[in-house]
Amino acid sequence: MLKRYTLAIALIFTSGLFAQNVEFDKSNFKDDKDGLKTAKDNLKAGDDLYFQGPGFYKDAIAPYEAANTFNPNNAELNFKLGDCYLASMFKFKALPHLEKAEKLNPTVDPRLQYLLGKAYHLDMQFDKAIAAYGKFQRSVMGGGDPAIIQDVMMRIEQCSNGKQLVDNPIRVFVDNLGDNINTEYNEYGAVVSADESVLVFTARRPNSTGGKIDPQLNEHFEDIYISYKQDDGSWSLAKNIGSPVNTNDHDANTGISNDGQKFGIYLGKSNAGDLYESRLIGDVWTKPESMGKNINTKDYHESSACYSPDGNTLYFVSDKKGGFGDHDIYVSHLTEKGEWGPAENLGAVINTPYSEEGVFMHPDGKTLYFSSQGHSSMGGFDIFKSVYNEKTKTWSKPENLGYPVNTTDDDVFFVISASGRHGYYTSMGEDSRGLRDLYMVTFLGAEKEMVLNNEDNLLASIAAPVSEVVIAPVVEVKEAQLTILKGVITDALTKNVLEAEIEIVDNQANVVIATFKSNSATGKYLVSLPAGKNYGIAVKKEGYLFHSENFDIPSTAAFQTVEKDIELKGLKVGSKIVLKNIFFDLDKATLRPESTAELNRLIKLMNDVPSLKIELSGHTDSQGSDAYNQGLSERRAQAVVDFLTKAGISASRLVSAGYGETQPIATNETKEGRQLNRRTEFKVLSL
Repeated sequence: MLKRYTLAIALIFTSGLFAQNVEFDKSNFKDDKDGLKTAKDNLKAGDDLYFQGPGFYKDAIAPYEAANTFNPNNAELNFKLGDCYLASMFKFKALPHLEKAEKLNPTVDPRLQYLLGKAYHLDMQFDKAIAAYGKFQRSVMGGGDPAIIQDVMMRIEQCSNGKQLVDNPIRVFVDNLGDNINTEYNEYGAVVSADESVLVFTARRPNSTGGKIDPQLNEHFEDIYISYKQDDGSWSLAKNIGSPVNTNDHDANTGISNDGQKFGIYLGKSNAGDLYESRLIGDVWTKPESMGKNINTKDYHESSACYSPDGNTLYFVSDKKGGFGDHDIYVSHLTEKGEWGPAENLGAVINTPYSEEGVFMHPDGKTLYFSSQGHSSMGGFDIFKSVYNEKTKTWSKPENLGYPVNTTDDDVFFVISASGRHGYYTSMGEDSRGLRDLYMVTFLGAEKEMVLNNEDNLLASIAAPVSEVVIAPVVEVKEAQLTILKGVITDALTKNVLEAEIEIVDNQANVVIATFKSNSATGKYLVSLPAGKNYGIAVKKEGYLFHSENFDIPSTAAFQTVEKDIELKGLKVGSKIVLKNIFFDLDKATLRPESTAELNRLIKLMNDVPSLKIELSGHTDSQGSDAYNQGLSERRAQAVVDFLTKAGISASRLVSAGYGETQPIATNETKEGRQLNRRTEFKVLSL
């Protein structure tokens, strides 16, 4: 009994010695004066950096660590190291130092419990974080800064959110984008084209344009880099996008259009930070131009932006006056003059009293992704999504994407592919090439439920094996409901690539939704067609007959990518095209309203070329009698001629012809073939 009691006293005494705070004083290091002098020099070097502010904390770590190696039992030094690590890329190293500081001297600094809360929070020790935050909250409740009290309350709520999210993780793969993209330096803010063929991102590398270091941030200036998807699915070696996009100042990308033909740029040298735009002309990016006074402000920070799929709407982030919090998300629409119109705050459903950042509109045109410190964040910025209801003109309650995509650290600048299968974001994983890297998230969908044998089979298997084929339920990965249409536009005769205008029309509403251009150097084009509309697509270029396509996409249609190369035919005698957006009532010659846009294009062509004379012909499939099909084709061709003459086109320039089923362009043995054979054509007779 006495022996056990003596041992307990010894343990208490030893523990008390271990928890003793040791100052950097010569009385504590009588036998190592030189070591003490070096340690104090390192301590001073660290303090010189530490007191310059958070931008220099990462540089203060090395001298502080050197001093800590000499004397690891100083409360103030451990506190400062913890503070520095929390502001660095190696936040997880903060917790041991802060725990030790508390053990050595619980009152070493008024902020100790707050920083301990942050460190436990980052380490997902939520209950310990809540306890530490609570201690700090009680210490400042009397006369503390209301903003600090609000911040602590937010963090406690985030811990509660985190406990729920970690208990219900989503199924994903997270893969580093590899050495062609990532380096030992910082890469972040990735954006991708809708078909994932182009990747643009920001990096802080020593070889940035100008090669200088920002004296305030103590980091290299930002530059924009670009990479292209290769045939084997890998990314090409990222290249600095160069002048005139990159300058000697901060140049960061903020959003890319669906077709990869233009992107938004953040320039730090303008006001407090403004948004600009660059366009791809052939294979050269233009000098960035300001997005205008309705977007940029003189004294406030416009930090990021993205385009809607049709390019007519801009969503952007600003901390200007009148918002709900620090940074809010705003929306602006393109005017008839081609300028961005007055900005509107997206409202309290999206914006919170805290900060929103990293906005991204999905190619479906209705699903908004963004990061927020508010809502149901589990720590720092989390990624959320909200869906716009066109009928009610409202946004849905933002939904947290879930753990492990979201973490207890900042998760910002998340973008997702048109299919909804892949997301891209910045993180620091175990396979990081150095600092922050770019990663791809693959969403796997819900896990399949285990299929169990029934009791009879289980008993029977004891005596004799039972063979039973069990079909497990298909796991559906929810993909976006839209169609990506892409291809190359060329001259039908020479096969040379063409820069042409692509006009997208809502046939039902008879309105032009958007216009785009194919790339002049490659002829490539890409358009996003959200489900739920009948689209008419017209490809036009001066000196050529227009080419039309029709995509009637029901609201229930799944994601698909359609590759359609288009050959434009020159305006010459004998040229013939199919008018794919001419629609008739079933078995009738009555033109449907959805035909209006296509007919108006034809009227414009006739007016632009006053000498043009054409034949308009009707064609059917082989179903029905020859005589019936011949008559129907003639009546339909005449209906088009009548529409044109009523619009002022001289009847002498129009020839009506019906060919029935005699000139098929596809098999009549399939539904798809018969649909192609039912068509209206026009042919150039003279110029």
